[in-house]
Amino acid sequence: MSLSAHPASRRNQRTVYVESYGCTANRFDLEVMLAHLTNAGYKVVGDPEKGDVLVINTCGVKTQTESRMLARLQALSGLGKPVIVAGCLPKINMQAIRRVAPSFAAVLDPYSVGRITDAVGRALAGERNMLFLSDRPVVKVAQPKVRLNRAVEIVQIAEGCTGACTFCCVRFARGRLFSYPKELILDRVKKAVSEGVREVWITSQDNGAYGLDIKTNLAELLEEICRVDGDFMVRVGMMNPNHAMRILEPLIEAYQDRKVFKFLHLPLQSGDDDVLRRMNRYYTVEDFIEVVESFREAIPRITLATDIICGFPGESEEAFERTMRVIEDVKPDIVNISKFLPRPRTPAASMRQLPTKTLKERSRRLSALASRI
Repeated sequence: MSLSAHPASRRNQRTVYVESYGCTANRFDLEVMLAHLTNAGYKVVGDPEKGDVLVINTCGVKTQTESRMLARLQALSGLGKPVIVAGCLPKINMQAIRRVAPSFAAVLDPYSVGRITDAVGRALAGERNMLFLSDRPVVKVAQPKVRLNRAVEIVQIAEGCTGACTFCCVRFARGRLFSYPKELILDRVKKAVSEGVREVWITSQDNGAYGLDIKTNLAELLEEICRVDGDFMVRVGMMNPNHAMRILEPLIEAYQDRKVFKFLHLPLQSGDDDVLRRMNRYYTVEDFIEVVESFREAIPRITLATDIICGFPGESEEAFERTMRVIEDVKPDIVNISKFLPRPRTPAASMRQLPTKTLKERSRRLSALASRI
């Protein structure tokens, strides 16, 4: 996604080109950075040839995604202009960034999006290889933000998660759970609705974990959001089964409000409990099924999306067949399928890998099943 947001034109106004990838939380970060840039007087342009500084907001969740990010970073670096690398990749694979763009101007991690104007200003002054990295999360929901879609307000409710999945590298970039104060989230929603927003998208790395660190929970937050006056709908992003189980009854009750989209994104990842243990997921297949059945009993027409990783280390043919059976029995409306590829510094990277041929074959079989159900 390349962006063009033009504030009032000024003579000799410095320009910034921004290119962004990744999840809804990354898009939220992008909107925060755009607000800081435009408030500081920079003009955001949609053509890298017209940018004085180039910003790429990266994703690094999968190997294929990282390869795409690095190719774009290399291409942008070839334009001979200061390049700033934001998003998750700097904390996931800084070595790769240095390899493809050794003269980068700056990197910013997700905790440091509010420092984008500092990075741009110093880049224009000629500084290079600046590191804007922090171990302390900030309350980004309180920062200014540009709304790229006039009808949709993206509201990040937390940073990080409580998990330690053996395959996941995003936790290196996003850290441990840091829930934002409920009052500030509600203020953001109220302001957006007053400005004509029709949809509010709730996002974080695991929405179900919201509030564990501040003595509240997602169900309570949804109830209060739905009490905000106005004609709008709420879309809830991904939540893991273990956290949905913890607040299942009040969560379903909150979902029954007319303002909540009847959409549940609940990752399974594997239909085999041994594989789930190797993944260090904190739930069982039975837990996943219980959450799904409970939601469907209360909201029969709910749309279910799930995620599956094919070919995780140690996944036997029998384990994969169990995953196939769960998908066939549960019949999710959406099945996001990924072939396992190891990510840097994750425990799964040191596990014995399955042959590439096996990964491709299982992915094909599961894709065929998902398209058939």
